Amino acid sequence: MTEKRELSVVIACHTQDRWDLIVKAIDSVLQQDGPSVSIVVSVDHEPVLYERLKSNFPDIEVVENQFQGGASGNRNSGVLATSTALVAFLDDDASAKPGWLMHLTAIFEDPEVICAGGSVNPAWEVAEPRWFPFEFAWVIGASHTGLPTANATVRNVWSENMVVRRNIFDEVGGFRLDFGKVGTTSRPEDTDLCLRMQKAAPNGAIMYVPDAKVDHHVSKERGTFQFFLKRCYSEGRGKVELASNNEGTSDLGDEQAWIRQTITRGFVRYMKLGIVERNPDQILRGGALICGMAAAGIGATLSVFRMLFG
Repeated sequence: MTEKRELSVVIACHTQDRWDLIVKAIDSVLQQDGPSVSIVVSVDHEPVLYERLKSNFPDIEVVENQFQGGASGNRNSGVLATSTALVAFLDDDASAKPGWLMHLTAIFEDPEVICAGGSVNPAWEVAEPRWFPFEFAWVIGASHTGLPTANATVRNVWSENMVVRRNIFDEVGGFRLDFGKVGTTSRPEDTDLCLRMQKAAPNGAIMYVPDAKVDHHVSKERGTFQFFLKRCYSEGRGKVELASNNEGTSDLGDEQAWIRQTITRGFVRYMKLGIVERNPDQILRGGALICGMAAAGIGATLSVFRMLFG
């Protein structure tokens, strides 16, 4: 008799350049204790990578993106190949820590939980930059300063470390196909999904589970100041589009609170430490906060002008 799977894990991948990371991601799921799991690897219009995965992992289902290129359609294609009530997502450059799935699935014992996600630790390819402020850790796909330290209800979690109830995911149509990461363009498609799921199930809860941990590879290129500014700019544009797609600025309450509290406190802290301890790294981090906010602000402003004036 075929074993009944309790949960599916979708790993969306895009390029052979990440082969070693893809293998590491798959292995990290295979090593999980807890619920019985089926793995689906979805390939984003890369036939050679698709055939290589099929050949190297005959016991894992490998599918091709049925939609336009990009993270949203690729993840949706993976979900279509699943049949479980819960579906988890793990990025192709992330690897799950022991206990990842046990922590995430345990939260779904509460029937009101519709989505959950965990913490993401950066795995730097090279040394962590001296100037990098962890208030902006989302730039590199990691958990940023200010997130809860215990299980908590949140507005959204992130698709590199996420579990959803399949029925609610299907009800909202999955990830929005015209809004997401395509090539070097980045949009917060995971936040958008969470907002739409919450609106479809107003009494449902989205939970942040910090003990459900994954490591996220941070390439040398993503550790540069140029990438930092570019990603902040892109995120600023994306958040305006996010609000436009949903219910306006009321959906950006988390961002507004992050600016008022996390960024303000971080800047003051870095400046105090830099002056008192005469530590130039702290000054650099404070400066990076200002530059990141400026880049995001420019992106948001240009996005507003584009919407208003075409």
